[in-house]
Amino acid sequence: MWVLQTPPIVRQGPFQSHLSCTSRVLSRFRVAFVSLNPSADPIKDSKSDNNRLIQSLCKEGNLKQALQLLRSVRNPTQQTFEQLIYCCAQQNSLDGGLDVHRCLVNSGFDQDPFLATKLINMYYEFGSIDHARKVFDETQERTIYVWNALFRVLAMVGCGEELLDLYGQMNWIGIPSDRFTYTYVLKACVVSELSVCPLRKGKEIHAHILRHGHEANIHIMTTLLDVYAKFGCISYANSVFGAMTAKNFVSWSAMIACYAKNEMSMKALEMFQLMVLEARDLLPNSVTMVSVLQACAGLAALEHGKMTHGYILRRGLDSILPVLSTLITMYGKCGEISMGQRVFDKMKSRDVVSWNSLISIYGMHGFGKEAIQIFESMIHQGVSPSYISFIAVLGACSHSGLVEEGKVLFESMHSKYRIQPGMEHYACVVDLLGRANRLDEAIELIEDMHFEPGPTVWGSLLGSCRIHCNVELAKRASTMLFELEPRNAGNYVLLADIYAEAKMWNEAKSVMRQLEARSLPKLPGCSWIEVKRKIYSFVSVDEYNPQIEELHALLIKLSTEMKQQGYVPQTNVVLYDLDEEEKESIVLGHSEKLAVAFGLINTVKGETIRITKNLRLCEDCHAVTKFISKFANREILVRDVNRFHHFRDGVCSCGDYW
Repeated sequence: MWVLQTPPIVRQGPFQSHLSCTSRVLSRFRVAFVSLNPSADPIKDSKSDNNRLIQSLCKEGNLKQALQLLRSVRNPTQQTFEQLIYCCAQQNSLDGGLDVHRCLVNSGFDQDPFLATKLINMYYEFGSIDHARKVFDETQERTIYVWNALFRVLAMVGCGEELLDLYGQMNWIGIPSDRFTYTYVLKACVVSELSVCPLRKGKEIHAHILRHGHEANIHIMTTLLDVYAKFGCISYANSVFGAMTAKNFVSWSAMIACYAKNEMSMKALEMFQLMVLEARDLLPNSVTMVSVLQACAGLAALEHGKMTHGYILRRGLDSILPVLSTLITMYGKCGEISMGQRVFDKMKSRDVVSWNSLISIYGMHGFGKEAIQIFESMIHQGVSPSYISFIAVLGACSHSGLVEEGKVLFESMHSKYRIQPGMEHYACVVDLLGRANRLDEAIELIEDMHFEPGPTVWGSLLGSCRIHCNVELAKRASTMLFELEPRNAGNYVLLADIYAEAKMWNEAKSVMRQLEARSLPKLPGCSWIEVKRKIYSFVSVDEYNPQIEELHALLIKLSTEMKQQGYVPQTNVVLYDLDEEEKESIVLGHSEKLAVAFGLINTVKGETIRITKNLRLCEDCHAVTKFISKFANREILVRDVNRFHHFRDGVCSCGDYW
């Protein structure tokens, strides 16, 4: 007779009435089921029906009704809890998730490793990392899946040190790692600041992978490749890639990105060509193309960039925002602002990254006012500026000498947009003030920083001291840099340049002796030029180019003609104790001059010459390129480490301010 009883109708509100209606339907279902199958166990079957109904409600997205019914079910099943957890995560209901967790504990499922894994993942979706940790801590039977669930959470939120500590505990108690474990612990080496050396930790994990025979797993080895790439260990990354028995487009893309992000753009393009030739069944995806575009931008290889753009269009990747943003940057870094603007104008939707890319390319070309206008347009169209937006627009102000505008923007960061200025922003403003010879304001800003100034800030100040030959301030900045970056040879060279400019030859020689005594490698000057879709590189002492004698002959001829028109070689950039003729020979052989001469010989009349250099353009090369642009009636674009220089008719776009 009990099967005919129905729950009383509760009239407190519409939800309760709906629930009562649901209960009446269930009761009728039970009566019909018993009449058809008298031998069935009515108690057992009613429990099964309730579990199925909760699962059905969850799949339909009716979380509230499912939770209400859950309270009346005596023994929910594992599958029921799984569906409830999934539904809570989908609907971003932390309160619902906590209710399910409480019911789960009350039902005795709190030690179920499978459900513990689901709970940890659910709490991560809510951003409630402490709850995820609590589930892990309270689970006594921790399978590898439970460990991996927490590892994933910690890797995603940047708690790398905690993850690695737990990984040590897991190894200690003898739980074997799987491919997911290794992937997460390797990511821990790169996602956060570690008190231990993250690279050393990565090597330890690499050894662990080899000892346990996981070196054939493509996912693990690709992540390991990313770790070595992150820390600039190109040879290690290349060894890992070469040893992989099977490669997919992710591993190829990772190796291309490794070269592109570590300023080895030529190798990145070569690797992409190899991928196209050797792995024809693998189609590059948007991630691959972003890295290839970055490599083209790194070399100012416009023709390669255009071909890559064409490939992107053919593959239908031209609607993906990261690809389009990188296209804008690529065209800008190749000296084609109008093409970058055209890509931006044709975008159907834009995010803050797209706007930042456009601001940056105008800034690097010295169009500071235009960059500010774009920044203001972005805000007017309802896109909030990001941390990177202010780096882009402040950098644009610095390259254009817009001091007051830059100061106003810097002040607005916190007061108007609630963005706390970081190290990069301070470095931009120090550079802005320093270039304008407002060094007292620059040092005052540094002293007022709410955190310790880093190498970028002191480096900006030292660079400004070089422009204005401020020896005393240069000593102060370099002392801090030698402490913060003891292995950075560039700081020593910059200080020696400042001493040389001040005719303090003994001090300049002393700094260079320190450089040699510490065996610090001085970065050699290198320039690249693209001619007929081929990229050529030049260094100051280039004996391998088959046209080297022809290049030197052309430069000597040009130098003679320039001297007749008043050109005086600026040999003060040579820090060695040599006679004037030898110094002239050295500056005449600088890599950017060789690249310009190569461009004059190997391109048709009227064609723009595009050159990229890995260091700051020296004063002598700047003066010579201005003359050549007028003498040869050529437009010459040179991108150095700081900015773009457009040389035309004997004038540079930077206004001799770089």
